[in-house]
Order: sequence, then C-alpha cells, then structure tokens
Amino acid sequence: MTETLARRAPAAATRPGAAAAAPTSGAPARWLRRGGRAAVPLLPVLVFLGLWQLAAVSGLWNEIFVPHPATVWRAAVDASTTHDGVRGYQGYLLWEHLYMTLRRVAAGVAIGVAVGVALGLAMGTVGWLRRILEPWLTFLRALPPLAYLFLLVIWLGIDEAPKIALLALAALPPTAVATTAAVLAAPVGLIEAARALGATRAQVIRDVVVPAALPETFTGVRLAVGVAYSSVVAAELFNGLPGIGGLVKDASNYNNTPVVLVGIVAIGLSGLVIDVALRAAERRAAPWRGNL
Repeated sequence: MTETLARRAPAAATRPGAAAAAPTSGAPARWLRRGGRAAVPLLPVLVFLGLWQLAAVSGLWNEIFVPHPATVWRAAVDASTTHDGVRGYQGYLLWEHLYMTLRRVAAGVAIGVAVGVALGLAMGTVGWLRRILEPWLTFLRALPPLAYLFLLVIWLGIDEAPKIALLALAALPPTAVATTAAVLAAPVGLIEAARALGATRAQVIRDVVVPAALPETFTGVRLAVGVAYSSVVAAELFNGLPGIGGLVKDASNYNNTPVVLVGIVAIGLSGLVIDVALRAAERRAAPWRGNL
C-alpha cells in the first residue's frame, strides 16, 4: 500500500496542470490581502460617516450646526457645477477655488522652503550663525498667522503679495529647524572619513552632510506644507475669492455650514494628496533613509 502511494505521488507531480495549481490557488488569496489592506483606511471613514449620520438624524443639534452628509454632498455638487444659472460658489467652480489656493500655497511654500533650507544648512555648519538666528526662528514659529497678517496687509496691500508672504513665513521655520537638526545629526564617522581622504569643507558638505540631511529635510518640507495649509484660511481672509480659504470664510459669514465643510474637506484631501506625493519624492530622492 505504501509503495503504491509512493509511486503515484511522483506521477501526479509530473502532470502538466500540477505545477500551475499552487500559484493559481494563491492568486485569489493575494488579491484578498491587497483588497484588505486597501480597505483598512476606508473603515474609519465609513465609521465616521455613520456616526455623523446618526448625530444629524438624532435631532440633538440644529441642522445649521450639524447638516446631513447628503446636504454636504449636494453643496459640493452645487459648488462644482452650474445650476439654476449660478456658476459654482460666488461665480467660481470648486476646482477653480482649489486651484487658486494651491497656486498661492505653492508660491509661498517654494519661497519659505528655499530660504529655510539655505538657513538650515548655514545654521547647521556655522555655530555662531545658529546662535544668532535660532531665537528669531523660534519667535517666528511661535506666532500665529493672524498675529502678523494685518501688518502684512498694511505693508503689501490686499492683493496676492500678503497671502504669499504669510504662507512663506509659515513654511520657513519648520523647514529651517528640521534642516538644521538634520545637518547637526550628520554621521561624524562619515565626515571624518571624508576629511581623512582629503575632502575639502565644501566637498564634505556637498557629498556627506547634504545627502545625510536630505531625509529629515524632506520631513521639514512636509511639516512646512502642513503649516502653510493650516494658514490658508487666514491668508485668504482679505480678497480671498477665488480660493478655498476665501470660500470657507465667505460661507461662514452666512452660516452656510455645508459649504464650509466642503471647503474643509477639499483642503484636507488636497493636503493628503500633496503629502503622498512628497513622500514618494522623498523615497526617490533619498532611498538611503535609515541606512546611514
């Protein structure tokens, strides 16, 4: 009996369909695992929407304060289309509001990040410069945007300049602080090895310090984008239409909670997409993160 089974086993293994059976049977399991991983982030969203719907239908709060999810969805559709002769919200579609805000954020963050990275490199390599500038950066980082927005409006008017300046000032401190810390944390062993091989100070900074600091600098840039985005509504308080911050501010003046929520969701989702793009850029630009 045992010998018969032993003779049949090799024969079964040599059949043409036997080798392909295992991978084929494992393919559905792999797709299920991937689908499960993709569904995990959606679960909290579904739970939140369910709790929101329960709170809205419970009648504990006025619908002005807690509108139904369907009401917010209709507000998003109305803001994105032309309906009853009205184009979007205040004459602009939702994507046009978002585009103007993203353009302002991009300009402000680009200026703030460029200056912040330059300051961080300088402060991380020159001790006396760090001692001079660090208190000023701490002072600026502690200020809320509204504290100096009105001063920027007095200086620069109510056009685009004060908005971009506000976002640049919001993005500068986190970038500079993160870059400074990353430069100071560069591996001493690699620096000493480069010097022992005859590298100049500029070569050490270019070939050792900057690559070592790049991952944490990207972290600072991500924080800078978040801080700048959190300042969008303040930046667009004056002459902010079109713009998501201006949309939120204008809708709040009329207690239009659904439109306010549409603006908040648009800011949050676009910020999430930008952060994912920055993380992908970080992985490509600094694949050695965690290996130094």
